[in-house]
Amino acid sequence: MELIRGLHNLRPRHRGCVLTVGAFDGVHRGHQEMIRVLREKGADHGLPAVVLSFEPTPREYFARGTPPARLTRFRERFEAFASYGLDRFVCLRFNERIRAMRREEFIEQVLVQGLGVRHMVVGHDFRFARDNDGSVATLREAGPRYGFEVTEVPPFEIDGERVSSSLIRQTLDVGDMLSARKLLGRPYRITGKVVDGQKLGRKLGFPTANLRLHRRATPLAGVFAVRVSGAGLKDAPGVASLGTRPVVNGKELLLEAHVFDFSGDLYRQYLHVDFIDRLRDELWFPSMDALVEQMHRDATLARQRLSEQQR
Repeated sequence: MELIRGLHNLRPRHRGCVLTVGAFDGVHRGHQEMIRVLREKGADHGLPAVVLSFEPTPREYFARGTPPARLTRFRERFEAFASYGLDRFVCLRFNERIRAMRREEFIEQVLVQGLGVRHMVVGHDFRFARDNDGSVATLREAGPRYGFEVTEVPPFEIDGERVSSSLIRQTLDVGDMLSARKLLGRPYRITGKVVDGQKLGRKLGFPTANLRLHRRATPLAGVFAVRVSGAGLKDAPGVASLGTRPVVNGKELLLEAHVFDFSGDLYRQYLHVDFIDRLRDELWFPSMDALVEQMHRDATLARQRLSEQQR
């Protein structure tokens, strides 16, 4: 899959595509259905299937100091798009220029002149341009003038409930990992590079791979049974803590993953941590001995839950 950052990097060869537009936070089952239709239309037209998205997301841009917890950072979203068979990912920086575009400007400058769109695939509630003034009806009206068609994809529901990023945040917040997995079509995953830590886990007999999250907020926190991939690992069982480490008065969000029965060096490697089951809240402990006792209980429970998931 080709990644293009910014309209200025589009070349004549990039013109002509079947396109969808959105934040795609989580790349969940609803998004995957959109991508399925997009690829189908791309095959029909003999054109690349392209997604146009933004950094930061529009919701983050407007929320400023208190954005909602992001489900997927840029790298995770890119990897998800690639895994679902997209041909091209065009990412625009969401800034004041993009925010202020009138719907006619967005259609002409971005969709037509920039991407040469031939077919649009959008959800029923799709909105765009300044003050969300553009809609599916706007695209249908503009299509004949600019030479593109529009396919509207209905809401994707599971058990009678519309799949959405907000719903997934709710399931993660309460630790319902099975429901989150059903809505996402895969376990919830966080990807990051292993950084050098305080080596506290190693001293306590539980060496951990520490992943700095570069997030102001996460949609979940606590201690989890996980599976870890990357750096030669494939779905390796483990236990992980996600939070600020109150036992050592920590303040920065950190993901600490202990891979069972593994002693290799993971420093500076990229890891994918899949959250399988939530074990408990992050807690403060009065002593390191009490912490170690709890870590042993967590590890035993994590092994049990992971074993049950395989049955």
